[in-house]
Amino acid sequence: MTQLNSDATAPSTPAAQPAGAVVEPARAGVAQQPFDENLWLEDIQGDAAMAWVRERNARTDAALVNPAYTALEASVLEVLDSKDRIAMVSKHGDWYYNFWRDEANPRGLWRRTDWDSYASGSPDWQLLLDVDALSEADGAEWLWAGASLLRPAAGEEYRLAMVALSPDGGDAVTYREFDLQARTFVPDGFELPTAKTRLSWLDADTLYVGTDTGPGSMTASSYPAAARVLRRGESLNQLAAKEPLFSVPLDHLSGGVSHSSTPGFERDVAYDVLDFFNSRSYLRVGDNWVNIDVPDDMNVSLHKEWLLLRPRTDWAVDGAVHAAGTLLAIELDAFLAGDRGVRTIFAPTAAQSLQSWSWTRDFLLLNLLEDVSSKILVLDPAHGWAATELDACPALHSVDAYAVDDEDEESGNDYWLVATGFLTPSTVYRGTLPGGVRAAAVREAPSFFNEARYSVEQHFAVSLDGTRIPYFQVGPKELVLDGGNPTLLGGYGGFEVSRTPAYSGAVGRSWLERRAVVDGLERGGVYVVANIRGGGEYGPDWHTAALQEKRHKAYEDFAAVARDLAARGVARPGHLGCAGGSNGGLLVGNMLTQYPELFGAVSCGVPLLDMRRYTKLSAGASWTAEYGDPDVPEQWEFIRTFSPYHLLHPGVHYPPAFIWTATSDDRVGPVQARKMAARMESRGIPVWFHEALEGGHAGAGNNAQAARLHTASHEFLWRALTGGL
Repeated sequence: MTQLNSDATAPSTPAAQPAGAVVEPARAGVAQQPFDENLWLEDIQGDAAMAWVRERNARTDAALVNPAYTALEASVLEVLDSKDRIAMVSKHGDWYYNFWRDEANPRGLWRRTDWDSYASGSPDWQLLLDVDALSEADGAEWLWAGASLLRPAAGEEYRLAMVALSPDGGDAVTYREFDLQARTFVPDGFELPTAKTRLSWLDADTLYVGTDTGPGSMTASSYPAAARVLRRGESLNQLAAKEPLFSVPLDHLSGGVSHSSTPGFERDVAYDVLDFFNSRSYLRVGDNWVNIDVPDDMNVSLHKEWLLLRPRTDWAVDGAVHAAGTLLAIELDAFLAGDRGVRTIFAPTAAQSLQSWSWTRDFLLLNLLEDVSSKILVLDPAHGWAATELDACPALHSVDAYAVDDEDEESGNDYWLVATGFLTPSTVYRGTLPGGVRAAAVREAPSFFNEARYSVEQHFAVSLDGTRIPYFQVGPKELVLDGGNPTLLGGYGGFEVSRTPAYSGAVGRSWLERRAVVDGLERGGVYVVANIRGGGEYGPDWHTAALQEKRHKAYEDFAAVARDLAARGVARPGHLGCAGGSNGGLLVGNMLTQYPELFGAVSCGVPLLDMRRYTKLSAGASWTAEYGDPDVPEQWEFIRTFSPYHLLHPGVHYPPAFIWTATSDDRVGPVQARKMAARMESRGIPVWFHEALEGGHAGAGNNAQAARLHTASHEFLWRALTGGL
């Protein structure tokens, strides 16, 4: 393992740098900036920076594209464009809404149908919006970003929606009002220009809006700092001139107001998001905002008369201590009146954690993980929160249950059940509570590869501090354990995000089914997913175990899985590659720089890599709760130990890397990937680089782009691990 005790120094031959490029000066009371020869690449749309990008893209294309690659990419695209894949729907009133992309509609169709038609298996879709046609008519390249529907009055149909469209796939979107009955945009309706807007319907003529109205309107994290009331016919300038309905300090992550229109429980809720894991919620009472008085790190959820609370750290209240990850319930009115007699309705165990919950009309569905396999409980608040288990979860699978429409008079206790596994194409069921027995399948995804040839296993590696780290292994049933199998190891390890089993026809085709002669034997690929600390597989404690100064725990866990794969004979380092995106890109960036001896290749997507400047780039300021603040000298001392951009050292043999990003990514941004690739180039470290020009943080605005990035990453890794690079 390479040492972690030095920042990068100036290379003897720095990367090409335009005249006038500057190095950020040191500031009093702020951690000193290491030398950075690549600051000029932070000019995202600058001519010099984009010329550098285009040159690297061309270089990567020349190395990547050949007839075999083209055929593989077409095979992956066939999966993504398949007309037989499941059209997932959401119910609003009598309609079931879906957004769909395929070969003929690369930007997609927003459409709806009724239940009988959907259940028939061959729905008769009513077209609402053709995004390809809209793009052509507007001379823009719109990408669908969702819709917010106004709940109608009792007895009326849904009529209005605010449709979000991204010009490039980034988080900043344009909102335009849409008439669901006329199936067209509302003439002179609500329209908000491109920004990281947050909005909520109050009524047919009023929105609560947080958006960019000029200096002071957005936080340092690039999200709205205030919510104002926008009435029909008012302009953005008129909105900006109004006093905020609710606002937060600019150093908080974001703030806003949402309106709940549940009949009998109509209310306004304001939220002050301090950082990713701390927030405050307020109820509007008259002209005042009343704080829901709980610790800032509490997950707060309101539903009708109920207040649900999930502490992220142990909470001592009313003579009791409630463990992190517990789910607590109390009537909201009682809590506001001072009652703290909360009831425990779920208590985690060492193996079991709560992942999410969903209300039907009369029941509460809990989605759990037990050693990273799904388990579902149904709670009945009318009978003392009695719990029954839903018999729907095979081992080593992921199953999620959630309400169809809890406010529907006839189907309010219906639920969706979505089941999937690495070798099990997804299936959607619809059931009704009580009873707990799932209904017949509503939709089944097709098979895209020969799953019968493979098996799924769960293993546990032992990390440096003795913690057992679970991981899934998917590979041929006849796997030879001699270390020669081309193996792809993936992980994430951050933000309490859990990596669970999921079917991917693209992974099946681009990795599992590929064959190569390695070490004298014809072999297929092995796919591995590591459940390292920093994620949420075992609840909030699993996440906090790798926060900030403890970040190295996540990387030690991932390295432990890599070593376990070698020890078990699955893959020696030369045949083991790793891949990750976003925070997972930071993970594999640290594998590249801290554990280069464990891997034969690294694929690093839309990554954080320059942890000295990440808070200055795109939405980076919003993640200090996860990583720490590099401007605080004491925190930079530990952050620098996991900043890959500053951990490249002379004399170290690094595995080849593929670094990919997107120009339009306004969350992490493309510049960290650019700078890392440039520094690696200048030091003679093998690196491929690709930057998509649209697609935002996903790096892909349509299926063709998604197929390109997926295939490019897997092709690079496959060649590197089988001797073909």
